[in-house]
Amino acid sequence: MGEGLGGTVVYRIHFTLEDLARTRVAEPPPLLELSAALRTLREPGHPVRFGAWRHAVRDALDPRARMVLELVPPGGWAPTFLTSSAHGSAQELLERVRATPRAVVRADLAHVAEWQPLPRWAHRLPEDAALLGRLCDALEHVHAVLLAPYWAHVTAVAGTDRGLRTRQAVGGGMDRMLASLQPRRIRWNPPVLEIAMLSGFDGDLHLGGRGLLLVPSVFGAAAPAVDIDAEPQPVLRYPAGTEQSPGPLPGAAAPSGSVPGRARSPLASLLGRTRAAVLSAIAENPGCSTKELAALLGIAPPSASEHATTLREARLIDTVRDRNTVLHSPTALGITLLDHEPGPHRAGAGTRGA
Repeated sequence: MGEGLGGTVVYRIHFTLEDLARTRVAEPPPLLELSAALRTLREPGHPVRFGAWRHAVRDALDPRARMVLELVPPGGWAPTFLTSSAHGSAQELLERVRATPRAVVRADLAHVAEWQPLPRWAHRLPEDAALLGRLCDALEHVHAVLLAPYWAHVTAVAGTDRGLRTRQAVGGGMDRMLASLQPRRIRWNPPVLEIAMLSGFDGDLHLGGRGLLLVPSVFGAAAPAVDIDAEPQPVLRYPAGTEQSPGPLPGAAAPSGSVPGRARSPLASLLGRTRAAVLSAIAENPGCSTKELAALLGIAPPSASEHATTLREARLIDTVRDRNTVLHSPTALGITLLDHEPGPHRAGAGTRGA
């Protein structure tokens, strides 16, 4: 077994110069992010970020969800055809699941069975079209409850993270970007990326010139995960945003800047409507720059900077400088203040790494 990260067993991804040139950061694939949400639903961690979300979605799930929950367990392996890292709209990908050839379903289930027991009913999936149809119905239901209402938030946070990674790569090269993905669990030991996964999985992946697709994840907050079979290149899913100050998941998919026209909330009465919107936007998009913050809210960058300065002086946000860019994240005090705010801003994988 290979050890790194303070003696922890790690999975190792080996890079060549060609791999570094072909490594990029992409938006979260919907089914991959859904698999992370399914696991996060049944984990106790990150109560500020996911507590309200867990409560809301548990109440909304119906008995159909059981089939998906049994095939995507809290830990271990899940069939790749359900947790694909392919990109596309959620509807397109869900239709692709329905059209999965029987041979692929059979092979995916056989691979999972090598590592852990399958539900008894799952053995009939490759031959029982009606049963597979019910599983696909269940997957659509789970997606509609767990992920669809929060997708705008997921893409906004991932977009902010991608911007940060781009600045790191431009300012410090791939060395700097790979070294900062998640220092607690991911270490760049050139030319090897060492990953301490919750499963304790140990192994080596030689990219062979394909490069690595890096995917920031909102729901995969606990640990990274690797999809070694993804095409055209393997995928590493890592937690988006700053580990130190993760923002709470909003209770609804309302845009961060949708303050005008709403009834005046207690938080807006305390801070002022625009400043309350700034705090909410930073909490929902941790690590955002002043320019990105202004774009989210539709205000001028100097105004965004002024409001952020006031919030920082009140210890509601932290600000760090990344070269020539200023990045904002909520403090624990800021999150606590939002936790007590009624309405949408209350806080609450065929992959290896669960």
